Amino acid sequence: MTDSLSTPAPARDPSADGRPTPPGRGFPRLWAASTASNLGDGITMIAFPWLATTLTGDAFAIAAMGVALRLPWLLFSLPAGVLADRLDRRWVMVTMNAARALVICVLAVLVALDAHSLPVLYACALALGFAEVMVDNTAQVILPAVVGRDGLETANGRLMSTQIVTDDFVGRPLGGLLLGVSLALPFAFGAGAAALAAVLLLTLRGTYRAAAPAAPAGGASRRSMRAEIAEGVRWLWAHPLLRPLALSLALMNMTSAAVMAIYVLYAREVLGVGALGFALLTAVTGAGGLLGGLLAYRVSRRMGRARSLMLLLMIEVVAYGVGALSSSAYLVGAAVSVTGFGAVLWNVITVSLRQSLIPDHLLGRVNSVYRLLGWGAMPLGMAFSGGLVSVVEHLIGREAGLRTPFVLAVVVILGVMVYVRRHFTPRTLPG
Repeated sequence: MTDSLSTPAPARDPSADGRPTPPGRGFPRLWAASTASNLGDGITMIAFPWLATTLTGDAFAIAAMGVALRLPWLLFSLPAGVLADRLDRRWVMVTMNAARALVICVLAVLVALDAHSLPVLYACALALGFAEVMVDNTAQVILPAVVGRDGLETANGRLMSTQIVTDDFVGRPLGGLLLGVSLALPFAFGAGAAALAAVLLLTLRGTYRAAAPAAPAGGASRRSMRAEIAEGVRWLWAHPLLRPLALSLALMNMTSAAVMAIYVLYAREVLGVGALGFALLTAVTGAGGLLGGLLAYRVSRRMGRARSLMLLLMIEVVAYGVGALSSSAYLVGAAVSVTGFGAVLWNVITVSLRQSLIPDHLLGRVNSVYRLLGWGAMPLGMAFSGGLVSVVEHLIGREAGLRTPFVLAVVVILGVMVYVRRHFTPRTLPG
């Protein structure tokens, strides 16, 4: 492995013998912590937008809730990457999960006392977003040290399958049920799940600091955060494979976020579903996602990575097209469930590639730049979506406004398909 800015030496392909490599012995602890954390995420991600709709019906105000949750990826992703390379990665995750538990617990108390408001929800969403940036970025960069680089695709597949089950199949429907009992109950449950994740990570043995890089010029023990961020940016931008992957992800996430920002209003007003129906509608994405996580390794081996990524994009175009045209919750749910397969397939392939290609001492920073493009694009898409819906609603009508983000998504993903066909081929994309 080299940290050259031009053409890094290719990592050993874990599929060289045709069989997945099993994860290491520390993996079950990390897996259990991820399961607890994702269960809490699934519950609170249903509760946040639904609670907001009890305070306002304005599309822009609802979209702003999603912006608050994702804006930290735009503001804090790069410093988070530096911290993940400087600090013990396990302790970063423990501390941030404890902070998440505290914030959600405070919100649960405020909701129970009927002392919440939109500004309070925005503030809590921002705080959770900053903690999420640290936890999610660090969780990806700690994995090679836990399982070894040969076991990455298998471990990522298991983690993402479990995330789908706990987040979509269990967390979101459970969140809908808990909302029916009390608006505060989902947040109390989420706080407990985050606390459990922190405790489970404490059982992960050993230290997980980044491998030491070569000593910097001049003998200084540590450079400024700005210099370290710049090194990660240069490395990613010069990489012939990871740069186009990052740009493609940014466009895809921007359109996906634009749709999800108004999805709760679309579900309530166009599809006519209630709290539990909304939870189930979002949960069906997990049906395909579960298969994606379990079968990603085999699909990638059989179709090749380049063709697998193109499959995802074709699925996305069809699913968003259905959302733009249909008023049937069953048909929209079926279309959206198929996108889960493609999304998890994309993630297993691209995350494993990043973890294999990026040198360990740069992994936190380069990964944070990659995710800045991918996740930082989401609040931009959400903010644009809220404004777009308001404009179209004023000109044409409410329903047309709520369908417009789906139409926009179809157009953008078709453009990404053209870009992907130019840059990703069986020759340029290893595997």
